[in-house]
Amino acid sequence: MSSDSAHLFFVAGLSGSGKSTAMAAFEDLGFYCVDNLPAQLVPQFLNLCAKATPPIDKVSLAVDAREEPFLRSFPDVVKSLRNDGAHVEVLFLDCANEALETRYRETRRRHPLSPEGSVGEGIDRERKLLVDAASLADHRIDTTALNVHQLKEMVASLVSGTVRSTVVNLVSFGFRYGTPQSVELLFDLRFLPNPYFEQDLRSLTGKEASVSKYVLESERGQSFLERLKDFLGYLLPLYDHEGKAYVTVGVGCTGGRHRSVAVAEELAGWMRGLGREVNLTHRDVERLP
Repeated sequence: MSSDSAHLFFVAGLSGSGKSTAMAAFEDLGFYCVDNLPAQLVPQFLNLCAKATPPIDKVSLAVDAREEPFLRSFPDVVKSLRNDGAHVEVLFLDCANEALETRYRETRRRHPLSPEGSVGEGIDRERKLLVDAASLADHRIDTTALNVHQLKEMVASLVSGTVRSTVVNLVSFGFRYGTPQSVELLFDLRFLPNPYFEQDLRSLTGKEASVSKYVLESERGQSFLERLKDFLGYLLPLYDHEGKAYVTVGVGCTGGRHRSVAVAEELAGWMRGLGREVNLTHRDVERLP
């Protein structure tokens, strides 16, 4: 595959991170897709694609950690193809361990690299095997907070080259139950007035107007929100400019029912009012106070 118009995507990533979904998206975009082609056959396969009638000039190849010989030779394969003039890009799909374990638990599948052991052991082993592939990535997508439709949309945007605003995944949570692993920006709200200590508000959540008013209309709440919106208003356009697909923002209080929920609801409404796509999750709102 030596034509300047040839476009090859290698898709690598952790098992359970969404490689099958990404490959389906490439197929929908007109790419000829192949899973787990042995490394030594890649140049031959691409030459056959170039000689086809008409030539197959859009190809997507999935990289599997179970094929260790391929992983060892993967950097050399990519370098050789680029030297031959092919347009080669590497997409790496990542995902938080916690989310991967949940996905395996829900599907009742065994991890391919730990068929007799724990899923966690398989994930750890796979991460080590994929270090070189990850280092070669031209594009990285963290699928922790994505559904299949969002992942397909991101792949389509990647291929088309269209620039879209960074999607904000906004998560409210309680520090009592641990910090979400996928959070990239985290704000601790435990300094705000706490409705838990108000008898008539304790059983409610931050979605209720009375709780929201108690938290957000306090002097401290108003001052904090003004500064936080200024900060995000400055930061998010920078992410847009860099082509960051999405950012995960966490706002936490003690239990995840009152202050964090109220602030997350307010931020989500504000950002949506600016035309930005926001995925809002209240992780701990259903836990009893």
